[in-house]
Amino acid sequence: MPGTDTTHGPGGPLLPPPGADRPARRSQGRSRLVGAALIMLSLIPALGCYFVFTAWLPSDLGRHQDYVRAEPCPADATVQEWENCLRTVSFTVESTKNNRSRSGSYKATLSGAPFWNGTVAFGDPDPLLEQLRPGDQVTATVWRGDVMTVGARGVRQSTSDEPRDEPQMTVAIGTFLGLLAAMGLGLGALRMARPRDHEPYTWRPYGRPLLITMMITCAAVGLPAVWLGIPSWVVPTVAVPVVAWTAWLLHQHGDRVQPVPREEEQA
Repeated sequence: MPGTDTTHGPGGPLLPPPGADRPARRSQGRSRLVGAALIMLSLIPALGCYFVFTAWLPSDLGRHQDYVRAEPCPADATVQEWENCLRTVSFTVESTKNNRSRSGSYKATLSGAPFWNGTVAFGDPDPLLEQLRPGDQVTATVWRGDVMTVGARGVRQSTSDEPRDEPQMTVAIGTFLGLLAAMGLGLGALRMARPRDHEPYTWRPYGRPLLITMMITCAAVGLPAVWLGIPSWVVPTVAVPVVAWTAWLLHQHGDRVQPVPREEEQA
């Protein structure tokens, strides 16, 4: 007698029970749902990439160009003109902070000016900040309401607010976001098109190592580009091929190590 999980066909052979393919359909539906979610989530880094290259980067470059073109304020300059010219203002040092830890904090609190008193930040303690003591008189360059440089005893140091021509790390961030969006879109589209055959292009064997490669590559190219003054266009020129080559290697490895089909495992 046949078991309760089978039925007879017209010619007598055993047939699978009704609804036996429902788990496979559920698996396909779940895979397509994950693919749709990946595609939707990839829009977030895509928008971030768009913002970096269309708003953040042009704003920083434009501000630096305006600062370079700014001239010292004339003696008869109005308050409105002070915003776009370089003012020389005298301050008194109230206190300093030199924290040389890994997350170093370098600040000086200034007072004595008629229109602004407050704290300015520096990227390093030298050449001037570590020499300053409470009560010292300093001369600062002010532009658009921010202190750009501080000088005393013939030594001048730039503050963290001074515009710099260093777009390399901004470009690296935008490049990383663009690559992240491309990866999410690709993996999501693959799940949508091949819901039962998307292995091995999943998070653990493919997505995670590719994401780590993106992060390391963008940082490893962006930071030296800033230190060495390499043009910013070098960052995507190097990072994109490296990530593409890594993706190709992972693809080749995935083709060699194919998962065993479920039918064979059950057999």
